[in-house]
Amino acid sequence: MSARGENRETQRDEAFTRLFDANWAAVRHHVEGVVEDPAEVTEIVSEIFLLAWSRLVPTKPMDRIWLIRAADRVLGGRSGRSTLRRTAIDAVHGGVSGEKDPPALATRARVLAALGVLTGRERRIIMLTYWDGLAVGEIAELLRSPRLRVRKTLSRAQAKLCAELGLEGRRDHDG
Repeated sequence: MSARGENRETQRDEAFTRLFDANWAAVRHHVEGVVEDPAEVTEIVSEIFLLAWSRLVPTKPMDRIWLIRAADRVLGGRSGRSTLRRTAIDAVHGGVSGEKDPPALATRARVLAALGVLTGRERRIIMLTYWDGLAVGEIAELLRSPRLRVRKTLSRAQAKLCAELGLEGRRDHDG
């Protein structure tokens, strides 16, 4: 291999290492919100980063938003199994209520029921906010939607959750 080819491969390796190091935990956390089995989580995350490697352009590496979109495509292609893990429910409860301690089992059931009142888009924005920890601008980029629309949808979803959980007035919902 020529020196130029080796340099290109070195740049690619370095770009992928930076991409992986900066985003592995966030991608894994995103997948863990849907998939219970740690081995399956590892397999899915590996698949996402293999895809990233295959499409990597060292001068313009993908970002966390691209990786989460890829994760959503992989998760959407799973065999119809979709679960909302307890920790994701806890994250939503903590985000809406402001409480730090994990909720009781009965409260978790109420949070799950309250999430059922939301539209699919509202639920998605709530999960991206409280489970993935994304800011409104990042969610807008991920969903390819105007920032204002995401902010309004988040506010409406928070209000619905608070109403369902009897938390009106306990927390300001600026998102």
